[in-house]
Amino acid sequence: MTKSNTIDEFLKWLEKNGKSDNTIFTYRREILKLQEWLSSNGDILLKEIKQNDIQTYIYELENQGKSSVTIDKILGVLRTFSKFIKKPEILFDLEVKPLEKKDEIDVLTEVECATLLSSIKKDNNKRNIAIVYMLLHTGVRVSELCALNLSDVDFDKKIVTIRSSTGSSRSIPLSDEANYYLNSYCKSNNIKDALFTSRRNERLTERSIQYILKKYNVHPHKLRHTFCHQLIDKGISLEVVSKLAGHKDINVTKRYSKSRIKELELEEAIHKTFYNDTLG
Repeated sequence: MTKSNTIDEFLKWLEKNGKSDNTIFTYRREILKLQEWLSSNGDILLKEIKQNDIQTYIYELENQGKSSVTIDKILGVLRTFSKFIKKPEILFDLEVKPLEKKDEIDVLTEVECATLLSSIKKDNNKRNIAIVYMLLHTGVRVSELCALNLSDVDFDKKIVTIRSSTGSSRSIPLSDEANYYLNSYCKSNNIKDALFTSRRNERLTERSIQYILKKYNVHPHKLRHTFCHQLIDKGISLEVVSKLAGHKDINVTKRYSKSRIKELELEEAIHKTFYNDTLG
């Protein structure tokens, strides 16, 4: 069954089960979005979708700044679709941000960053070291990381260019460390085209990156969040952070600012209340 046939059959099934025209329209829109995402991430067929694919898709939606309410609605569509393809298990045990925590952002502390970098350097895998530095020091999405080619990197100017499927692009300066470890990896592996590849010289997928980082108990999205949070923490403007992160909506970037403001408010509350107290 082709991609279009799968969707057509799903819509007919919805109609047969008494769904309204508006509901069918909404379900069609969301399944088409899922299909487009699957096509850009390994050309996975809808009927062959797995639990890990759904989980990665949810992470991507969260990364785009979709609200918990919106994601919950999308999950409702996916649950119905999973019943249609007789694979309800693909929606089991997903990690989804609860509604009450929609404004919280999970990031690494400075100590956790140092521990992660120390651990991955200790394993001495140049590719994996370069991957972590790229995620942590450029904030690129994992899908963008996987799509990178050697031609997208200018080691002399210390810049990496991120290109989207829509034809747009953004340039991100590389830190000295990211530039060094990426250059070292490329030279030692004689990289010519795809930047990050497997031992079989195949371009790494998002799932591959997640598997690599699982050993260090961190998800690539957390490294992107940490990148944005650290910039905000250093006083970088929202406009600059938004541009570097490739946020289409600056309100997504503002989430990191709100998170930092809350921390400062807590510190200020203690400081103002107990400033005049002396140690007895």
